[in-house]
Amino acid sequence: MNQPEQTNTTWLFEITPKNKFFTLNLKEVWQYRDLLMLFVKRDVVTVYKQTVLGPLWYLIQPLFTSITFTIIFNNLAGIDTGTVPPFLFNLAGITVWNYFTACLTGTSNTFGANAGIFGKVYFPRLIVPISIVISNLIKFGIQFLIFIAFYIFYYLKGATVGLNGSVVFFPFLIVLMGVLGLGLGMFISSLVTKYRDFSNLIGFGVQLLMYLSAVMYPMALIKEKLPSYGWLVQYNPLAYIIETARYMLLDVGHISIWGLGYTFLVTVIVFLVGVLIFNKTEKSFIDTV
Repeated sequence: MNQPEQTNTTWLFEITPKNKFFTLNLKEVWQYRDLLMLFVKRDVVTVYKQTVLGPLWYLIQPLFTSITFTIIFNNLAGIDTGTVPPFLFNLAGITVWNYFTACLTGTSNTFGANAGIFGKVYFPRLIVPISIVISNLIKFGIQFLIFIAFYIFYYLKGATVGLNGSVVFFPFLIVLMGVLGLGLGMFISSLVTKYRDFSNLIGFGVQLLMYLSAVMYPMALIKEKLPSYGWLVQYNPLAYIIETARYMLLDVGHISIWGLGYTFLVTVIVFLVGVLIFNKTEKSFIDTV
């Protein structure tokens, strides 16, 4: 009786259960990079679909928010922004802050928004939140262009504004902001699968966090005026990112090496914890969503 021939087959992809306590599985994410780009395209197209103004919505929000902050915090409350025009000061902080909030809110409902896809076909689930962070870079780019336009406008008017030499590291600051938003978003997304009402607190929490992140005032001011509550800002890593961004773009304020080191450490921890909980949740989320 002839024995069946045994052949050695090398598979291109192998789907196996995840047994490791923690894994980024970046190799598999890279193998699915075409799918990642498709998700990025989907996120961008769906924003413009069935809208009247399209990408102009990206410009309206930061402009009106900056005008509101200028009237309330600078004109009425008398917050001093030094030699930098208050509107430009606020626009710089809001532009960077908006990227964080877009990454956080976009990834915070990953499982709920994609349950239909996750339940039908396999692919690295981490691709979805990563695609949201990448697609939001386009939104950030549009808003940053409007900041550059107003920067040039005020410069030509004779305002005392100038770039700091450290501005070459600005892209790394944006990456840090995106990774922090990604980590928090994945953590929140895992909680939302079990506690639905938690999603109602995200919008309120983001608004509250904005006031604690030095978006519309210098960090030194809160330490001077409200020393008892200064620690809320001092230990907020987002505040150091906003403050550093304004220092790079407007040459106002200062850079805290300790603060940036602390922010980097917190970002790494939040991202790793977010990935850990995200990977654990994806194994059983379909039963709770």
